[in-house]
Amino acid sequence: MSTLVNWILSALTILLISQYLPGFNVNSFVTALIVALVLGIINAFIKPAIVILTLPINILTLGLFTFVINAFFIWATAYIVPGFDIEGFVPALVGAFALWLISTVINFAVFPIKPR
Repeated sequence: MSTLVNWILSALTILLISQYLPGFNVNSFVTALIVALVLGIINAFIKPAIVILTLPINILTLGLFTFVINAFFIWATAYIVPGFDIEGFVPALVGAFALWLISTVINFAVFPIKPR
């Protein structure tokens, strides 16, 4: 159940970002759901290998290179999903940061950490 809620919240976050970030365009909520699904699959299967391969530069940048990796995945998703357009790398980078920030806040609000 929490996976479904997380997927819908991610889609809503993507839709929200598209409303305020120029160059980050999503046609509909259904498109945002597909984008969230594709990003989830990429983050589950491809991202771990890429993070390991880029570990030296990630250590040098104190983890900030992860935003570049996420931006690249968002940009690549725009080529896969019709109705989702990114007009350059900068909107993808800002979108990656905004997606991380908003998702973190929402996840803490919806799924609070329970004390043991």
